[in-house]
Parts: sequence; C-alpha cells; structure tokens
Amino acid sequence: MAAATVRAAVAEAARVAPELPFVAGGKSFGGRMTSTAQAEAPLPGVRGLVFLGFPLHPPGRPSDSRAEHLAQVQIPMLFLQGDRDDFADLRRLKPVVTRLGERATLHLAEGGDHSFHVLKRSGRTDAEVMAELVETIVAWTAGIV
Repeated sequence: MAAATVRAAVAEAARVAPELPFVAGGKSFGGRMTSTAQAEAPLPGVRGLVFLGFPLHPPGRPSDSRAEHLAQVQIPMLFLQGDRDDFADLRRLKPVVTRLGERATLHLAEGGDHSFHVLKRSGRTDAEVMAELVETIVAWTAGIV
C-alpha cells in the first residue's frame, strides 16, 4: 500500500511538472517505502533517492534485513543519518552503504538523533543541522541531474 502511494505521488509529480528531473525519498518509513517501490520496479523519471533517517531496524534491535531490497535499486541514493539515530546503528548502516558502492552516499549529521535533533551541549542548533541537510541534498542532487 505505501509503495503504491509512492508510485502515485511520483506519477502526479511527473504530470504536474513533466519538464523537471526528479529525486524521490522521504523521512524514515517514507524513505524505506520509496526505496521498496524503486526496487520493485523503477519509478518513472526518478534519478535518485534521498533518505532522511533511513530506518534500518527498530531501536535496540540492530539488524540490516530492512536494507536487503536496496541491492535492487540501480540509481543513486543519499542517506542522511544522525550519528545518534536509534533506528540505524552505524556499525550496521556503514557496511550496507559500502556494499551499495558508488550508488550510495552517506552523510552523517553529527550529534543528530532519528529526527536530527541535537543536544544543547553539542553547540549546534536543530536549525543549523537542518540547513546542513538541505545544503547536502542540494549539492548531491546537482551532481546527479
């Protein structure tokens, strides 16, 4: 159902703005469902996928089984993760990204949790982290479209 919703959203975007190149993705479950849809059958016109907090596993239950389908994704992928994300143990996520090779880029938001919230003692604000993520997405997207 969620993958079908992703497919419908991509089709609508293509209908509304057929001249634009597309990247697709989402936050947490939305990103995973976008990659699932892409793995099942390429999303028409989508040139890359952006994941904001890819949910590799439930908190406290490290695994990488939720990433198995990513091997079928043949377009560039950008993983934006907080280095304190309870849904993506970096000891599990980094090898996944490495296995994907040049198709995958990992950007870590220092001090960020699953929602990219940073602790006050980090010396950074949530707004600064969000600006960093936006800049990363813009630069990465410019490199693939």
